[in-house]
Amino acid sequence: MDLTVILGPMKSGKSLELVSLLSPLQYTDARHRVFQSARHVRDAGVVSRSGAALATVKATSLAAALDEELDVVGIDEVHMFNLADMDVVRQLLVRGTRVVAAGIDLDHRGELFAPVRALLELGPAAVTYRRAVCDCCRSFSAVYTQVLEHGRPMIRELPPSTALPDDGTYTYEARCRVCVVLPNSVTPPRPAPARTGE
Repeated sequence: MDLTVILGPMKSGKSLELVSLLSPLQYTDARHRVFQSARHVRDAGVVSRSGAALATVKATSLAAALDEELDVVGIDEVHMFNLADMDVVRQLLVRGTRVVAAGIDLDHRGELFAPVRALLELGPAAVTYRRAVCDCCRSFSAVYTQVLEHGRPMIRELPPSTALPDDGTYTYEARCRVCVVLPNSVTPPRPAPARTGE
């Protein structure tokens, strides 16, 4: 079957679109299951900020999707899974299973999450990119998810593709290109000039 990918920053309506695409399946005979990363502990299932919801299976791996004969597999918070899980997606597609995946595309460094890159390399039939309202300037042009640590932009360098927990440890804001503060955009302090012969 095909692969549909929904990407964007926090607060961009990804979950609402996932619910919109998959909720009608409950009225059909289609065998389906929606998986959500167990690292996402804010909600018990897919819940959009408008209140729309989908029941999910919390999972640390997508391997369980291969244990059933499913017509459709939904994946929420796809960036929180790993590269082995993207191979599971490939196997599902080869089987003829339709896959709909949603998640944040860019990590705290402003770079594609490795699982998202691998997902895009599978050749999706459709990719929807959502924008959000910037939490700073209120423009409808937010494409980044700003990670806040103790209320301030996190500029610590973590390894690429580090999916941070959604458990209250950090807070997140949608930010546009002008308002985002990325680790590599902060100019380090210059060292004091060396003193010469006093």
